[in-house]
Amino acid sequence: MIQVARRLGKTFALVLPVVLVLSGTLAVTRVPWAASSSEAQILTASARSKAEVAAAAPQEALRHRLLAELQEKDPGVALTDLQVAMVRHPSLARYCASIARSLGRAAVAKYDGATQRAQAWSRPVCDTAFATGVASMG
Repeated sequence: MIQVARRLGKTFALVLPVVLVLSGTLAVTRVPWAASSSEAQILTASARSKAEVAAAAPQEALRHRLLAELQEKDPGVALTDLQVAMVRHPSLARYCASIARSLGRAAVAKYDGATQRAQAWSRPVCDTAFATGVASMG
């Protein structure tokens, strides 16, 4: 089981950068998950400001969504979604390490400071940024 996980991790570590580079050449400037003006009108005043921030900074919208997902589910789900987001939106790749570190810190907080439990969710997403976030809290 451990060998399979290591092999899978090594495969991701080799394939992900290639996919990011190749898909980066095809990236578009439009951000499909930013709130449109019609959606923003429906939101409350406090949520409207969040939607405006998300439209101005898509990486912050992604970070907010993944942190909420980590709290609702588990760090593994959030890391998987981070990996998918990096493949789909290579323009956000420069924020990957920062987001992964935030997820690492949030995982430690979720498990009341249990760094070993949080570290168990570590994946080869954005190098070792998640692990760095976990370690910074320990």
